[in-house]
Amino acid sequence: MDEVPERGRGSSATEGRRLNGRLVVGLGNPGERYRRTRHNAGFMVVDALAARGRAGPGREEADAWVTEARVGGEEVLLVKPLTFMNRSGVAVDALLAARGGPPGDVVAVVDDAALELGELRVRERGSHGGHNGLRSLIEVLGTEEFPRVRVGIRKGELPEDLAEYVLSEFPEEDVLVVQEMVGLAADAVECLLREGAAPAMNRFNGPQKG
Repeated sequence: MDEVPERGRGSSATEGRRLNGRLVVGLGNPGERYRRTRHNAGFMVVDALAARGRAGPGREEADAWVTEARVGGEEVLLVKPLTFMNRSGVAVDALLAARGGPPGDVVAVVDDAALELGELRVRERGSHGGHNGLRSLIEVLGTEEFPRVRVGIRKGELPEDLAEYVLSEFPEEDVLVVQEMVGLAADAVECLLREGAAPAMNRFNGPQKG
């Protein structure tokens, strides 16, 4: 359990790079097959932030797609792990280690089948809640102490086969709602970075009013 504080102090070679040390990590699965699925809501939000921040085309680093962007007044690294959902923590841990940053530098953006479509929940810390991507982050980083933005993907009652549901695409009639939700989640990330978790929770948690 001593590794996290040790890494968090960083070395003199990496300390300067920590000025751009926050990682906004969208969780999802790589590849065209999964691009429009419910489980890739985190990737969608990162893509929206990249477009807003006029980020470059990105590159592969440490088993992740990454690009620098300005989000919420901060220079951050936008991250989409390419390790598939259940191993997301491996890529994120490698990126943190390369930058000398602590787990608290991570802002995770994840889908949440417990929340209705369009509903957001910002958390300052917490358990994985059954989400395998968050589970991987927590297990590999060794802590729950990092903020996250949960993005609601459920519409109506959940089917028995939850895996099939989250790996299916949003239906055509929900496209506009999904686009609005992704934009709101991007707003929530910007608020979290600019003002902190508490203001973001007050502003964005719960059903969003038109």
